[in-house]
Amino acid sequence: MDQFHDIRPYNDDEVAEVLQNLVTTPDFINTIIGFRFAKWPKWMHGPLALVVKLALKRQVANISNVHEFQMRVADYMARMIKTTTTNVEYRGIEKLEKGVGYLFLSNHRDIAMDPAFVNYGLYLAGLDTVRIAIGDNLLRRPFVSDLMRLNKSFIVKRSANGIREMMAAFGQLSAYITESLTKDQSNIWIAQKEGRAKDGLDQTDPAIIKMFFMSQKKEKKSFAEAMANLKVVPVSISYEYDPCAFDKANELHQKSSTGSYEKAEFEDMDSIKNGIVGQKGKVVVTFGDVIKDGFETPEEFVEEVDRQIISNYAIQSTNEAALAMQLGQASTDTAFSRYLEECPQDLRDTVLAMYANPLKQQQKYLAK
Repeated sequence: MDQFHDIRPYNDDEVAEVLQNLVTTPDFINTIIGFRFAKWPKWMHGPLALVVKLALKRQVANISNVHEFQMRVADYMARMIKTTTTNVEYRGIEKLEKGVGYLFLSNHRDIAMDPAFVNYGLYLAGLDTVRIAIGDNLLRRPFVSDLMRLNKSFIVKRSANGIREMMAAFGQLSAYITESLTKDQSNIWIAQKEGRAKDGLDQTDPAIIKMFFMSQKKEKKSFAEAMANLKVVPVSISYEYDPCAFDKANELHQKSSTGSYEKAEFEDMDSIKNGIVGQKGKVVVTFGDVIKDGFETPEEFVEEVDRQIISNYAIQSTNEAALAMQLGQASTDTAFSRYLEECPQDLRDTVLAMYANPLKQQQKYLAK
């Protein structure tokens, strides 16, 4: 029996059927129309649906496995990089070895683009792409789940209810990650904590580390031995501009002023879309060093992950400009000043903090 059937990515022999179902799913077709033809009149949506469906059928006709699907994704990724970034730089990727399964534990800024940029760097370097951890809160629409699982995503059951159900979900997830890394020699990408760091402060949740340990703890392995087996590599992702910055600031502002924030039903889908099509400027992805044994507790391990992620974070001109403006100094980055002019006045301080915090956090670490 496949103990991971409800959370794992799709296997090669499942790809063709899933794709055929996708291209006949009205919700999927309508989403593409809304994404690509948003400015077209609504009366055109009927004819467009037929055209889109036929075009998709042609595109997926020759895709029979996960690799072929990801090669199609790579084409879209190259196009997105050309139109929404000024430069993408990879640091430390030369330290990674082929045929080794790494657990990339990453800071989290963008729902889709963080693992996408990591994946693209590995692809360019001739290394295996990652299996991507994605929360079930993002999979409310079935076609989204299908697309993610076609692209080697596996599901984190955040909506589990009750202690027993949560522990069972964590145990299954821990076993899947351990088996992927040690048996399959597959790479894994997972964020250092649940949700994006909307305030720009990168901190690892110890619960993530404890979850990693669960499956090996049952085998009576020590924490240090278990974590060394997983070959954890901290990853720092830095965007010159965050396409979702104003939306994140609005959420933070509402929480601070009213004490709560209610997400719209498909707000996460909008964030994914904006993250993909929005201007990002320069993007830097830095791979840290494999964390080896010697860390005896989850708290010690967290400290090392945070040290690498924060120290390796590539400081952008926008981070420096934001901190200077917080200190009452004039910004020499005219592009960032123009960018802030588009920001609603009541959100400006929050946006400044969002961009300044990575630099302030790094300065604090390096001063230790």
